[in-house]
Amino acid sequence: MSEASTPVADRHALKTVFISDIHLGYRGCQAERLLQFLDQLDVAQLVLLGDIVDIWSMKRRPYWPDSHQAVVRKLVAIAQSGTKVVYVPGNHDEAFRDFCGSAMVGIDIRRDFIHETVDGKRYLVLHGDDFDHAVKFSEILKHVGEKMYDVLMWLGQIIQKCRHRLGFGYWSLASWLKHQVPDARRYIERFEHAAAHAAARHGLDGVICGHIHRPAIRVVDGVHYCNDGDWVEHCSALVENRAGQLSLAYWTGREVPVLLGTMAAEVAQPADQLHAAA
Repeated sequence: MSEASTPVADRHALKTVFISDIHLGYRGCQAERLLQFLDQLDVAQLVLLGDIVDIWSMKRRPYWPDSHQAVVRKLVAIAQSGTKVVYVPGNHDEAFRDFCGSAMVGIDIRRDFIHETVDGKRYLVLHGDDFDHAVKFSEILKHVGEKMYDVLMWLGQIIQKCRHRLGFGYWSLASWLKHQVPDARRYIERFEHAAAHAAARHGLDGVICGHIHRPAIRVVDGVHYCNDGDWVEHCSALVENRAGQLSLAYWTGREVPVLLGTMAAEVAQPADQLHAAA
C-alpha cells in the first residue's frame, strides 16, 4: 500500500458514494469487483453517474452474464433498503434520459443536479459527456479509438490473468497507455477545464462527473474537479464522509476500500497510484 493510501476503517462513516461507467453489458465490466464493493456499503446516498448499462456495446454484441444481472438486483435492493439512490444517465445509456424527472423501482432519475456536501460546498453533478464539444477530435480518430479500446481491454484481461497467476495485483493496460499518449493527455486536460468552467459559470464550488474513465481529485482553474473513475479500468468511486470530505476510493478486494487523495487537502492523485494499493 502506498503511503498516500489509507483504509476506510469505518464504512458507516461514508455519507455519499458516487460511481459511474460500470458498463454492464460490456465484456470489460468488472461486475464481480463492484458487487464486493457494494456489499460493504452502508451509506445515506448512492449516486449512479451514467454509463451504468452499456447499450452501445450490447447493440454491437449482446452480452449479459449472471454477474451483470446481480449488479442490477443489488442496486435495486440498495434503493429499497432506505438508501437514497440517484441515477444520472450517461451517453452509453442515454435512452434512460427520457425518464429524467421520474422514479423507477425507488431510484430517482435526473439529468443533472447540485450536490451540497456536509461542510456546505456545492457541486455540479452530471455524467460528463456534456463537455465532449470542448474536446472534439475527428470522427475517424473517435472510431479508431473505440476499436482500439476494445482491443486494449481484451489484451488487458489476458495480462491480468497472467499477473494474477504470478501473484501480482491489478494493473490496467488501457489506463497506462492513456497516461503515455500525448493526445490522450490533452483530451483529459481539455475535459477537466471544460468541466471546471461549467461549475464556475453556475457559481459553484466544484464539479463531480465520470465519463472519461480517469479518476481524479484536483483544483482546476480555482474549481474543485472530481471524477469518480469507472468499473472497467480502475474499480474506483468518489466518497463523501460525514464531515463532507471528498476522497477517491479504490476497491482492492479487501474487506474495506482504500482511499487515495482528498479534496480537503486539495491534492491530485495520478490514476496510476490507484493501483499501488492492489
